[in-house]
Amino acid sequence: MVAFALAALLFLAFCISARQDRRRFLNAVLFGLTVVAASFAVLLQVGKLPGWASVAVLVLVFASPAFATLGLGVFLIANGVTMIRKEGGRPANLLTMLAGLGVFAMIAMLLLVGISGSPLLGGIAATITLVAGYVSFVFLCFLGYAFLYGRIKVRGDVDHVVMLGSGLVGGDQVPPLLASRLRKGQQIYAAQLARGGRPPVLLTSGGKGSDEKVAEARAMADWLIGQGVPAEHIAVEDRSTTTEENMRFSRDIMTAHDPAYRCVVVTNNFHAFRSAMLARKTGVNGQVLGSPTAKYYWPSATIREFIAVFWEHKALNLWICGVLTALGALGTLLAVTNA
Repeated sequence: MVAFALAALLFLAFCISARQDRRRFLNAVLFGLTVVAASFAVLLQVGKLPGWASVAVLVLVFASPAFATLGLGVFLIANGVTMIRKEGGRPANLLTMLAGLGVFAMIAMLLLVGISGSPLLGGIAATITLVAGYVSFVFLCFLGYAFLYGRIKVRGDVDHVVMLGSGLVGGDQVPPLLASRLRKGQQIYAAQLARGGRPPVLLTSGGKGSDEKVAEARAMADWLIGQGVPAEHIAVEDRSTTTEENMRFSRDIMTAHDPAYRCVVVTNNFHAFRSAMLARKTGVNGQVLGSPTAKYYWPSATIREFIAVFWEHKALNLWICGVLTALGALGTLLAVTNA
C-alpha cells in the first residue's frame, strides 16, 4: 500500500482544494496528478498479481492507449467533417479536423524515426513529443475535471439566475445554442417556485454585437417573456462583450440589489468550467451550471475552451513548454554529437 501513498496525498490535496473552491484550475491539475500517481502505483504492483491479471494490466496500460490514440484521430477528423458540413468552414470549426490530423502527423513522425534511425530526427521527435505530452496532460486534466464540475447541482434557493449570452441569428433571434441556456435557467426558476421558494431574478447578460440589431440580453429577455416568465422577474445586463464582462457587470447588478446575494450562472456545458473560473476571478458568488449542447458541436467547442484556458495561464504554460523544448534541444545536440 505504500506505493499508493503519493496518490492518496494528491487526492487529499484535491479534496481540500475543491472543498475550498470548486472553481479552481488547480483542482483539475491535482485530479490529473492523482490519476497519474495511482496508475504508476498500479504498475508497481503488477509483479504481485497472478499471471493473467499482470497481462491484463499491461495490455490496458500500454496497448489500450495506442488503439485509443488511433480511434481518437479518426473520431476527430470525422467530427471535423461534420462541423464543416453543419456549421461551415470558419477557422473555429476546423479545430477537431486539425487536431485529428495532428494525431496522425505525430504517429507518422514516430514511425519515420523508427525507420530512419536518424539521431537528429529522433531528437526533434522527442522534443515535440515532450511538449505535446505536457499539453495533452493539461487537456486531460481540464476535460476530466470539467466533467466532474458539470455534475454540480443547485442546492437551496438563489437570488439570481444569470444566463450568459451568445450570438443571435438574423441580428435579433435566439438560436438553439442560446435557447438551451435560457431553458436551463427557466427550469431552475420553475423548480425554485415549485418548492415554495421566492422567485429568483432571471438576469440575462450580453451586449450588442456589431452585426446584431438588439443586445443579446434584450433578445434573451423577450424570449423568456414569450415563454411566460413575468417581466418583473427579469433583469437585463446589456453592456458586456466577453464572458469576463458578463461576470463583472452581472456581479455589479446583483451586488446593488443585495450585497449578500447568492446566484447560479447558466451557460452551455462545454463552457461551464471556464465560466466558473472567470466567476471566481471576478468575485461572483455562485457556481456555474451547463445546459445541453448538440453532440456534434461539443468536441470542437471543448477544444476552443481549453485553448482559452491554456492561454489565460500562458505565462506558466509557455515557460514549461520552453523548458521542455530546451531540454529536448539539448538532448538532440548530445545525440547528434555522439552519433
